[in-house]
Amino acid sequence: MSPNVNTPDSATVVAHTRAWLEHAVIGLNLCPFAKAVQAKGQVRYVVSEATDPEALLAQLLDEMQRLVDTDPAEVDTTLVIHPQVLNDFYDFNDFLGLAEDALADAGHEGVLQLASFHPEFQFAGTDTDDIGNATNRAPYPTLHLLREASVDRAVAAFPEADAIYEANIKTMERLGPEGWAALQARIKASR
Repeated sequence: MSPNVNTPDSATVVAHTRAWLEHAVIGLNLCPFAKAVQAKGQVRYVVSEATDPEALLAQLLDEMQRLVDTDPAEVDTTLVIHPQVLNDFYDFNDFLGLAEDALADAGHEGVLQLASFHPEFQFAGTDTDDIGNATNRAPYPTLHLLREASVDRAVAAFPEADAIYEANIKTMERLGPEGWAALQARIKASR
């Protein structure tokens, strides 16, 4: 299957994702742990050319193993960005169960965690246009591989980690739909 003609090239996908990480995730302090790994250059950005869930799952497994085999000082976390597959949020959400099962089957449970971001992300029990959903909205469908040990260290250093979600919702409410739309426009303008 040939790439979708509406899909930007890999460099643009990475630029948009990096801008989202810097302006939204770090800039709005949605994840207080992201700034350090980004500043140290320890985030690996992978643009998948997968056009079906099976190919994406195979690549995700490869990236899990690569992260486990790589020194954390070199790569602490990996973003697998897949603009050509699972663009429908409900399909993406269904895929997450398969990805979690694959992580466990590969023996990485307790070693790696999987987080998810999607342009149409929606928390259960919320309306589509609820601004709180924007906390997990990335420019493209993205699977985030994190090291459990790094998450544990970050949580230990941040005693109120449970309060992050609530603080994020308040941040998004202050920003509002217009502010989020303006931020999204800045991100999409990144090259």
